Amino acid sequence: MTKKKAASDKTTAELEGADKTGPDVSIMDACIAHAKEVKTTQLELIKSKGYDFAPEFRDMTIQLYLFGVMWKFAENLGSADDARELAFAALAEFFVQERMPQQKVAKRIEFLRKMSKIEEDHNALAVAIGYESEPGDNSLAEVFDHYVDDTQVSGAFWRLYDRGRKIMLYGGLAIAFLVIWFVTLFMPGNTTIAILASGLIAAAIFVIPVFLIGIFIYRTKIKKAKQAS
Repeated sequence: MTKKKAASDKTTAELEGADKTGPDVSIMDACIAHAKEVKTTQLELIKSKGYDFAPEFRDMTIQLYLFGVMWKFAENLGSADDARELAFAALAEFFVQERMPQQKVAKRIEFLRKMSKIEEDHNALAVAIGYESEPGDNSLAEVFDHYVDDTQVSGAFWRLYDRGRKIMLYGGLAIAFLVIWFVTLFMPGNTTIAILASGLIAAAIFVIPVFLIGIFIYRTKIKKAKQAS
C-alpha cells in the first residue's frame, strides 16, 4: 500500500511539472544549459590566444556566436520552425541569468537581432560559425581570427578612443571651470549668462581641436591598415 501511494505521488508530481513547463520552455532551458557549457569551453580554449579586442566587440561576437549555437541546438531538438526566435528568447533568459539588468536585456536582444544579419540577408560570421560549430572545436577562435588585423575593433584602438573621450570630457570641464572662476573673480561686472557663456566657449575651444586630432589619428590608422591589407 505504501509503495503504491509513493508511486502515485511521484506520478502526480511529474504531471504537475509537465503542466507548468511546455515543450518550448524545456527546449529553451536545454539551449541555455548548452550555451553555458559551450561558452565555458570556448573561452578556455581562446584564453591562450591573447586576443586584444574592444570589449564591446568581444562581447557582441561571443553573444552572436552563442546565438548561432542555440539556434542549431533548438533545431536538433525538433523545433525547426521557430528555432531562430526560440534561440533569441533563450539568449534573453541567458542574459537575465548572468545578472544583466532587466531593462537592458530587451535593448541588447534588439541590437543583436540587427547585427545577426548582414547584406543580402545573410547571417553574420559569428552566427554562421556558431551554427556550424561542434562540441570541443576551435570555432570561436576561428571567428576572432578573422578580425585580428582589423584596426577598428582592436583593443589598442579602443583604449585610444576611450582615453581621448576622457580627455575631452574632463579637460573641457576643467577649462570651463577655470575660465568661470577667473571671470567671476577678476571680472565681477559680468552677468551670470555671460560668465557661463565664457566657460562654454573656452571648453569648446579646447574640445574641438582635441576632437579633430582624434579624427585625424583615426583616419591615419584606418588608412595604414587598409594599405597593409
